[in-house]
Amino acid sequence: MQERAVTAAGKRYELAAPFFVLATQNPIEQEGTYPLPEAQLDRFMFNVWLDYPSYSDELTVVKNTTSNYKADLKKVLNAEEINFFQDLIRRMPIADNVLEYAVKLASKTRPNTPYATPNVNKFLSWGAGPRASQFLVLGAKCNAAIRGKYSPDMEDVKAVAPAILRHRIVRNYKAEAEGVSVDGIVRELMA
Repeated sequence: MQERAVTAAGKRYELAAPFFVLATQNPIEQEGTYPLPEAQLDRFMFNVWLDYPSYSDELTVVKNTTSNYKADLKKVLNAEEINFFQDLIRRMPIADNVLEYAVKLASKTRPNTPYATPNVNKFLSWGAGPRASQFLVLGAKCNAAIRGKYSPDMEDVKAVAPAILRHRIVRNYKAEAEGVSVDGIVRELMA
């Protein structure tokens, strides 16, 4: 069962279902913050990379956030509907070969284990744990549902794999020295 609380500055806050936690991480400015330990990062389903906005998008952001502009937000789903869809995704069937592909993909990231590739053994100090396998399956099911499919296939696993694996894999010094990225390793494992 998923814990329904967050702690900030030592204070615990109970959360009603459904809920999600969104966090940002700036790759250069760390003053006043500290990186989360791998065990805490592992609890986040996705690590989504956001690059700089385009010039026109940045103009819109600056215009809207430095004026009295008020966005007209419209509710798309209510809590009951979100809970329904979460249950629906968990009930979505998945073929054994797709389930096995997801688990094997996570297993391939673990250095010095039976499925590890030579580059994983060479460049990683730590791989993705079982939570990654769970999230690969749930993410693939969501990806399939969004595309109107009744069951996910390997392409759905591949579609979500980078965002699910990138914060669960720890590169070693050799990888950093040689400029080997986590996303590059994930791409190699999916090839």
